[in-house]
Amino acid sequence: MQGSELFSVAGKVACVTGASSGLGRHAAEVLVDAGASVVGVARRAASLAEWQAEAGSAAAAVEGDVTDRGALSALVRRIAAPFGAPDILVHAAGLNTREIADEVTPEGWDATLAVNLTAPFFLSQQLVPAMREKGWGRIVNFASLQSFRAFPGGIAYGASKGGVTQMTRAMAEAWSQHGITANAIAPGFFRTELTAAVFDDPDRAARNAAQTCIGRNGEPEDLDGPLLFLCSDASRYVTGQTLMLDGGFTAK
Repeated sequence: MQGSELFSVAGKVACVTGASSGLGRHAAEVLVDAGASVVGVARRAASLAEWQAEAGSAAAAVEGDVTDRGALSALVRRIAAPFGAPDILVHAAGLNTREIADEVTPEGWDATLAVNLTAPFFLSQQLVPAMREKGWGRIVNFASLQSFRAFPGGIAYGASKGGVTQMTRAMAEAWSQHGITANAIAPGFFRTELTAAVFDDPDRAARNAAQTCIGRNGEPEDLDGPLLFLCSDASRYVTGQTLMLDGGFTAK
C-alpha cells in the first residue's frame, strides 16, 4: 500500500460528535475534504446546518443530545440513515464548566462526565457491532492536557478527561481484536469556544505558548495529520494510545 493510500479515508463513513463548532467542526471538515462521507452530530441545529451547507453532499447533519441514553438507539439509527453505519467515530463533543473544587455542583459534575466520558462509551458500544461485522473500525476519543495535568477550575473536566485515556485503553482491549482501533487525541491550547476564556487573556495565552517546545499555541490545521493517521490504515497497528497534540507542552 502506497503512502497516499495508507492515509486515505475515501469511501469511509465517519460520525463526528460536536461537529457544530471548534475542533469537532474542523475534524468533520477534514474528513469530508479527505473523501469520507461524514455525519455531524450536535445539539445546536443552526450551527450544524451551517456546517452541512458548507460541506456539501458528503455531509449529513443529525441534531441530537449524545448524553440522552434513553434516546441513544434512535440517535444511532439516524446516524446510520444517510450513508450507512459509520466506519469511523470521532468523539469531539466536550464540556468544561470551570468550577473550582470548592464550588463544584452535582449538576456541573454530572453534566461534564456525561458529555466527556459517558456518552463516548455508550455511543461507541452501539456502533461497534457494525464495525465488527466489517472487521474494520476507528474510534478517536478526545483527551486533553488535563488528562495528565491539574489546572485551576478543572477538577470535573480533568476527572472526565483522565477517564477518557483509560477508557481508550479499555476500548482497545475489548475491540481491537476485531479490527477496531481505539485511540485518543489530547489537544493543547487551541482557540475554540471551549478555550475562549484562555485566549481572552493575551498574557495567559502567551504564557501557554511559551510553555510549549514549539513556541506557539495550536491552530486548527495542526489536527489534520494526526486525525487522518488515526482514522486510516496508516495506524492499523496503533491502538489504546493517547497522542499529545500540544506542541510539546507536556514535554517541558
